[in-house]
Amino acid sequence: MSDFSFSNLHPDLILDAIESLDVQVATGLLALNSYENRVYQFATEDKKRYVVKFYRPARWSNEQIQEEHDFAQELLAQEIPIAAPSIINGKSLHEYDGYRFTLFPSVGGRQFEVDNLDQLEWMGRFIGRIHRVAQSQSFEHRPSINLAAYLDKPREILVNGNLIPSHLMTAFMTILDLIIERTKSAFHTNYQSIRLHGDLHPGNILWRDGPSFVDLDDCRMGPAVQDLWMMLSGDKQQQFIQLDTLVEAYEEFQSFDSNELALIEPLRAMRMVHYMSWLTLRWEDPAFPHAFPWFADDKYWENQILALKEQFAALNEPSLKL
Repeated sequence: MSDFSFSNLHPDLILDAIESLDVQVATGLLALNSYENRVYQFATEDKKRYVVKFYRPARWSNEQIQEEHDFAQELLAQEIPIAAPSIINGKSLHEYDGYRFTLFPSVGGRQFEVDNLDQLEWMGRFIGRIHRVAQSQSFEHRPSINLAAYLDKPREILVNGNLIPSHLMTAFMTILDLIIERTKSAFHTNYQSIRLHGDLHPGNILWRDGPSFVDLDDCRMGPAVQDLWMMLSGDKQQQFIQLDTLVEAYEEFQSFDSNELALIEPLRAMRMVHYMSWLTLRWEDPAFPHAFPWFADDKYWENQILALKEQFAALNEPSLKL
């Protein structure tokens, strides 16, 4: 399907797709918080709860999606609590009327508390276990974290997106180019690249008697610290305590290269730039202006200029140390 949107994904098609797997939906479809894909929770006649995920057309290849699924199954086989796709009729990836989709068992829980050191210790151990499995082989089809994908291409998208107010363009591009230059000089590549969750922010962790991991949609190759730095919050002293807690628990299962700590601020800068370009790229999807109405406002871009200036300062400060 060449159209990257979900313009034809209506409720009847969703139900028909699920029931094509001999899964009978007994409830309504509850839309879950996902913008890149379309995700719905439902229950079956035998009281089982599922989540169905429809992949955005033209984003990933079948091979890339299958690597995501296989990685999740590897982790689940090692008793790591992750939402892995259900295998139905010998397959995890299915297609109906041009849309690719997957069923997952529904995972419940409350949100992970980033300022809770006990929970951070749990997280460190489980991320260490994930990486111990992850480093055993590499992805063949999924992308890696690199400067071109997170800085150069996003810059091109932002310049050509016609969403930055004209009177702010010069100020925005000036600080953006400084960020790109400084990040490129700081992002060394002498690290072991391993398979990663890739998007391990608190919203992708559910807590009930321990963590459950969800959403491997952005899994890719990169440095181990990518799956750790988004756990950090607060001022430098708070981040130091959090990082020390995470890494000490992580190293119960997997060694950590402390040289990767120098990548935290470059990775943060790359995520900031990539996020703005992602919103720009998806702006033609009607769901995005509805969900992110502030993105087209002058105030948003003024705030981004300030945020990039603060990040530029952070890039020039000494990195966190254990």
